[in-house]
Amino acid sequence: MYPNLYFLFLDLFGWDIPAFKLVNSFGLMVALAFVAGGSLLKSDLKRRESEGELQATEREQWVGKAAGPLAWGSSAFLGLLLGWKVTWLLWNASALFSAGGPPQQHLFSGEGYPLMGLVGAVLFGYLRYREDMAQRLETPRKEMVKVHPWERTGNITLYAAVGGVLGAKFFHLLEYPEEMVAFFTAPSLQGFLGGLTIYGGLIVGGLAVAVYAKRHGIPFLNLADATAPGLMLAYGIGRIGCQISGDGDWGIPNPNPKPNWLSWAPDWMWSYQFPNNVNAVFGPRPAGYTGKLITESDPWPIFEGFGTYLSPGVYPTSFYETTMAVVIFAFLWAMRKRWKVPGTLFSVYLMFNGMERFWIEKIRVNAPMEFMGKVMTQAELIASLTFISGLVLLLLVNKKSLLRRLGR
Repeated sequence: MYPNLYFLFLDLFGWDIPAFKLVNSFGLMVALAFVAGGSLLKSDLKRRESEGELQATEREQWVGKAAGPLAWGSSAFLGLLLGWKVTWLLWNASALFSAGGPPQQHLFSGEGYPLMGLVGAVLFGYLRYREDMAQRLETPRKEMVKVHPWERTGNITLYAAVGGVLGAKFFHLLEYPEEMVAFFTAPSLQGFLGGLTIYGGLIVGGLAVAVYAKRHGIPFLNLADATAPGLMLAYGIGRIGCQISGDGDWGIPNPNPKPNWLSWAPDWMWSYQFPNNVNAVFGPRPAGYTGKLITESDPWPIFEGFGTYLSPGVYPTSFYETTMAVVIFAFLWAMRKRWKVPGTLFSVYLMFNGMERFWIEKIRVNAPMEFMGKVMTQAELIASLTFISGLVLLLLVNKKSLLRRLGR
């Protein structure tokens, strides 16, 4: 496992670059997931517009009008952070991270170079001001400009990201009430960033995108169809981050011998001990495995601050989910041009998403809950509702076609 890029480059290439401890493996993969999803969305929105499915809208905008102090201040603030905090972290990385511990304790502290921060703020603020003045006209004017749906990809991704993170955190706190109490008792940014539930992100992020689409005249079902393949691929990429970092999204203990039909696969695909997992799990856990310290006699390196492994090994469910997500993505991507009824592709995405998550929960560690007399996990409940929602939506959007076929 590689909790951050530092240990990855150190283990694979022997490069000792302490500043890489700032780049969390899971966070990096989540960022790449958004980039991949956004790129696919932009590509499909262009195609849908070229085929007449989506239309450009017009908006009024100023030409030659200065952006003003707010824009200058935003640039100055960015320069302040880069000079005061980032420069200090990079320059002192060797000393700061030599004793182990989370880099966040420095990242979110008051330590830094105040003078460099002031220089950065003045420089960035001035450059933004000069750019603003260069584009300014003596008599600003308003013009109507066309805005293509694909040009809104950045904003759509931003709405999905912000809504997704907030929703993922909220649903996680609902699933683990003790963490909710701890978070509101002693709130911190590090506490907020830890522990996310994917379905919470999907629900709240989806609602945020729906609101944005309505405001800007983009048919939601068409937009949902365009996002479906990218959402599935992004989910798979995010799960790569879970697998690489060992963030706890693993399965139940699997001490069973690998079956003969899997003889071609590496052992870790059947049961994995997640050495050097980012949570540094130590001691017995209710799920049935125990976190143990890695010793010199074990086959793994010992990463300072993280050197534990699970005994017995567990199902690498994050790897299984990545595999399934890629297969589902490939199918959705192949069918995106064939299914013409708006909402069909998104309906199938919801059904596949629900099925995949429901069955993986059978071998995945999660907090159980009771619902209508049955014990299940929060994810199983939401996965079931997701599948049913997809099926209902599929029937509704294809109602006319189905009635025609039945009439015949």
